[in-house]
Amino acid sequence: MLAWLRAEASRIANTVLWSWQGWASAWRGEKSLRQWTLVNLCSAALAFSLDLSAGERALILSLGLLVLAAELMNTAVEEVVDYISTAQDPRAKRAKDCGSAAVAMTALAGGVAWVVILLS
Repeated sequence: MLAWLRAEASRIANTVLWSWQGWASAWRGEKSLRQWTLVNLCSAALAFSLDLSAGERALILSLGLLVLAAELMNTAVEEVVDYISTAQDPRAKRAKDCGSAAVAMTALAGGVAWVVILLS
């Protein structure tokens, strides 16, 4: 049992390290991640300054995190496509465009949540 706990702790530590390395790499190379982070900080500050319910606040904060997750996944798609080939290919363009659309859709979901909360 103790060996299993050590192995799990080691695996969790590695996962945290690799996740941090991914975030740091994307932060250095992706201006859009830095921009979405700033938007999320502003959104979170607004969510905590307004008289919102805990559920409303949780929704706003969670959707903001999903935008960042989508941006990280979009970055991963772009990196893989660029690694495979630098040649122009309609499939590569479609993959990159779909990744960008995923970010836009999650951002739109966050915007919809804000509109519904503010108008209710």
